[in-house]
Amino acid sequence: MDIILLADLNKVGDKHEVVSVKNGYGRNFLIPQGLALIANATNMKKLDELKAKEAAAETAKVDEYKAVAAKLDGQTLKIGAKAGTSGKIFGSVNAIQISQALLEQFQVEVPRKKITLEDVKELGEYTATLTLHPEVISELKVEVIAE
Repeated sequence: MDIILLADLNKVGDKHEVVSVKNGYGRNFLIPQGLALIANATNMKKLDELKAKEAAAETAKVDEYKAVAAKLDGQTLKIGAKAGTSGKIFGSVNAIQISQALLEQFQVEVPRKKITLEDVKELGEYTATLTLHPEVISELKVEVIAE
C-alpha cells in the first residue's frame, strides 16, 4: 500500500514522503491516527498544495532562524557528563542532550532533528552543526566537561 506521510515517523519516512507500507499497518494504524493518507491521484494533488503552504511558512520563519543563529554565533555550549579517569565518558552526548542544554543555557529551542553531531565519547570540545533552514546553517562549539 502506498501512502503519503503527514508526520515524520522513525523507520518509516519523513513528512510528505510517499512510502510503501504493509496494508494492515497503513489501514489499521497510520490512516486512523491521522499520520498518513492513501497515495491516490486526489491526495497527490493535495500533497503539492500542502508542500507549497509549508514552504511559504518556512520562508516566513527564515528571519527568526537567522536571529537564533546570530544569538548562538561564537557561543560555547557546556554539557556535563560522567567520565572515568582517562577522560572517556560513560555513554555519549547526543542531539537530545544538546537540544535540552540549548534551551537551559541560551533559552533557544532547536529540534533535535536539526542538530548534527559527531560521536562524542570523550571529554573535550566538539562542533555541532545546526541546520535550522536550508539557507540558515550554523555551527556551535560544544564543550563536554566532567560532572
